Amino acid sequence: MIASVLVANRGEIACRVFRTCRESGIRTVAVHSDADANALHARVADAAVRLPGSTPAETYLRGEAIVKAALAAGADAVHPGYGFLSENAGFARAVRDAGLVWIGPPPEAIEAMASKTRAKELLGIAPLTDVTEADLPVLVKAAAGGGGRGMRVVRDLADLDAALTAARAEATSAFGDGEVFVEPYLENGRHVEVQILADTHGTVWALGTRDCSLQRRHQKVIEEAPAPGLAPELTAELHDLAVRAARAVDYVGAGTVEFLVADGTAHFLEMNTRLQVEHPVTEAVFGIDLVALQLRVAEGHALESDPPRARGHAVEARLYAEDPAHGWAPQTGRLHRLAVPDGIRLDTGYTDGDDIGVHYDAMLAKAVAHAPTRAEAVRRLAGALERAAVHGPATNRDLLVRSLRHEEFTSGRMDTGFYDRHLADLTRPAPDPLAPLAAALSDAAVHGGRFGGWRNLPSQPQVRRYAVAGEEHEVRYHHTRTGLTAEGVRVVQAGPDRVVLETDGVQRPFDIARYGDQIHVNATRLTALPRFPDPTTQHAPGSLLAPMPGTVVRVAEGLTEGTTVQAGQPLLWLEAMKMEHKITAPATGTLTELNAAPGQQVTVGSLLAVVQEA
Repeated sequence: MIASVLVANRGEIACRVFRTCRESGIRTVAVHSDADANALHARVADAAVRLPGSTPAETYLRGEAIVKAALAAGADAVHPGYGFLSENAGFARAVRDAGLVWIGPPPEAIEAMASKTRAKELLGIAPLTDVTEADLPVLVKAAAGGGGRGMRVVRDLADLDAALTAARAEATSAFGDGEVFVEPYLENGRHVEVQILADTHGTVWALGTRDCSLQRRHQKVIEEAPAPGLAPELTAELHDLAVRAARAVDYVGAGTVEFLVADGTAHFLEMNTRLQVEHPVTEAVFGIDLVALQLRVAEGHALESDPPRARGHAVEARLYAEDPAHGWAPQTGRLHRLAVPDGIRLDTGYTDGDDIGVHYDAMLAKAVAHAPTRAEAVRRLAGALERAAVHGPATNRDLLVRSLRHEEFTSGRMDTGFYDRHLADLTRPAPDPLAPLAAALSDAAVHGGRFGGWRNLPSQPQVRRYAVAGEEHEVRYHHTRTGLTAEGVRVVQAGPDRVVLETDGVQRPFDIARYGDQIHVNATRLTALPRFPDPTTQHAPGSLLAPMPGTVVRVAEGLTEGTTVQAGQPLLWLEAMKMEHKITAPATGTLTELNAAPGQQVTVGSLLAVVQEA
């Protein structure tokens, strides 16, 4: 019997595994980088071991250090989580060689499926070679790893070499393996996967399908189970292919077989030899705990001959600290509060007051809703996210709500091009028009009506300014002998934490939370602006400022001061929170200043370069 488990991962992943271990009476051990010294997963574990450094390469990707930590902490088993070393056969062997239980598939199975090219060969599928115009569009893809790293869509043959170079560089950085391959890129396909679970006694379960078509940068955003609208015969084919892939490598434990479905045909993508981020929707539908089953399989127990029966529908949304309207730029800062209504499962690695740093993934949490029907589950999740308290940096919460309510999604007609088609509409600012007024009245209550320039002239309005979704809003209201008033609105209640406004006979309540200049009014995030802005540092026209904190990973070849550049030309690349961001020339002209070099750490607003327009 397993008595103590070290989770070779961090954040939400480690917290998720710890929860099941605690319920099973198993002692937990965390590992943490210096950047994660106060992270939730390190705080909730029964024991924690420091991995010196902050970058993944220094910490969570050092298998020998993690095995040493497990032995030092007295763990007798290692769970890899998902990501980092979870699909590293060498790490699995090192765990076993140390006399520890490996809660995952055999190293030989990991190796067989580790390379997407070898996995395709195993199933008789050849990669695309000698690409021609007739093959376009194609997808350049890293042979190792996942999470959208090392992937590039190529629509013009002239861009293929650059895409291969960029993908190799990103794959090498992310996985230590620069092998890439090319496969057809199927437009308007659906990303569908099958959860499998196998024991050491020859039983393999195919636990239904999941649809993960809503993706940004090849990373999943919304997932659901079962995949809607699949013909019964196609579902059976997907199950058969998944089981065949598992049996081909004598698989043991939890895994996922991924497909692209287009025109009613399934195209094998890869097999992930680990648990997936989206596993909770399968758990909800089948009424199981996949981590608990992983533990039982690792202890040698046999599965039942048939999996449990599926019930209802489940939908999961990934809440990210990012700005979808501006290139999905990751956001950092203090997460003041995170809470969802009752009845919604929330898997997270953060709690109120935690800081969101730059070193790791930008995902804050996964919210999961389960209901008897798909329509009910989607409605429940959208409503819960809309009412959730998400106080801190900007997030993709509004995008998630709008996506779940989009007609293409509610009708089950979505595909992997969903955000390519709809992102502009889904991210168009649409703040609650009464939110700035509610914030201003709340501020007035906080200050007892004594702030502002017009307190001795009650006929004059008070003026407050707020930034909402990048736009400035000005609010005017009056102090009167009977209280606060605003044109066209009746102020029913105005307190520091709650404001009630009435328009056209309808009363609306607003809950207010403030953290310095940041104010949250229901689901609207505002920033209070000063009445008399301080002079700010002026930058020369054509200045390129870092849109986020991160690391300069590379600079365009041959780029030096004095170089002539073209509008839109890539100049350098930043990496932040597992995502790579391209910085391009704003206009055609001359590069007059270059302040970036590979490996350099930058903060938001750092001057990277200046392009003087021709």
